[in-house]
Amino acid sequence: MVDGPHVAESALDSPDVIVITGMSGAGRTEAMHTFEDLGYYVIDNLPPGLILSVVQMAGLSSGVGRHLAVVCDLRSQDLFSELEAALDELGAHELTYGLLFLEASDDALLSRYALNRRPHPLAREGEPTIEAVRREREHLRAIRERATLTIDTTNLKPKQLRSRLLSEFTHLTERQLMEVHVFSFGFKYGMPEEADIIIDVRFLPNPYWYPEMRPLTGRDPLVRDFVIGHPQTQAFLERWQALLDTVMPGYVAEGKSRLSVGVGCSGGQHRSVAIAEETAMHLTRAGYHVLTSHRDLARAERHTS
Repeated sequence: MVDGPHVAESALDSPDVIVITGMSGAGRTEAMHTFEDLGYYVIDNLPPGLILSVVQMAGLSSGVGRHLAVVCDLRSQDLFSELEAALDELGAHELTYGLLFLEASDDALLSRYALNRRPHPLAREGEPTIEAVRREREHLRAIRERATLTIDTTNLKPKQLRSRLLSEFTHLTERQLMEVHVFSFGFKYGMPEEADIIIDVRFLPNPYWYPEMRPLTGRDPLVRDFVIGHPQTQAFLERWQALLDTVMPGYVAEGKSRLSVGVGCSGGQHRSVAIAEETAMHLTRAGYHVLTSHRDLARAERHTS
């Protein structure tokens, strides 16, 4: 890290602004996605002279707790020379920043361009890609020396770059960063399109057939105890939670940032609600960031009121 009054003393200080730059093909897109998952407001190919204006317009300098990540690269051509001045301007406004520089070997960059069959953004007509790579590297030499963090991605896969960035910019684990949305729904109102995993719990004993529980929901203790306490449900939960414990780490390892788990019963009022709540508690205990909702609960409550 480079010493300086407005440079974050360590990456984990979560600077107000992260500027992502470096060689084209070295992983800037993956870096953008990672900072989005960390809650940063992310802008690609922003002219450096506009960084402070964006910070001020978005209210990011007013203590709202959100940070900005911007990609500034040679696609901005002559504007790129303004980057050093823009960093100094951030410091003058008491804003901390980090300058992330991504690089890779010439051979690695050439291989990546050959694989995706896209032209180098600086390549001139009829010019070999290697010449554009070398010219870009030379233009970036000065700004590289100012970087607060430089990562060589030559031998890194995208998932490995993501892991490296997470280790540098957050104390949270990848498991804690993956947002898991657990929701209940009623099959009678249609299948959810957004679910990654769906479990059908219509085989469980149905509180609907008991008059005292019919107007209640899976959030009410009487219904919850009836559903969760049944031996059939206990046997199911043991296997259902074991399944989740098996597949969830795989989604984390694949770098999935959001996962939806849908729990369905007939009307989305009793069984699915109770099982969704139990599922959410299990995943929370396992260390995941869990959000819970009940898609059709309000509709079911209207029908029973």
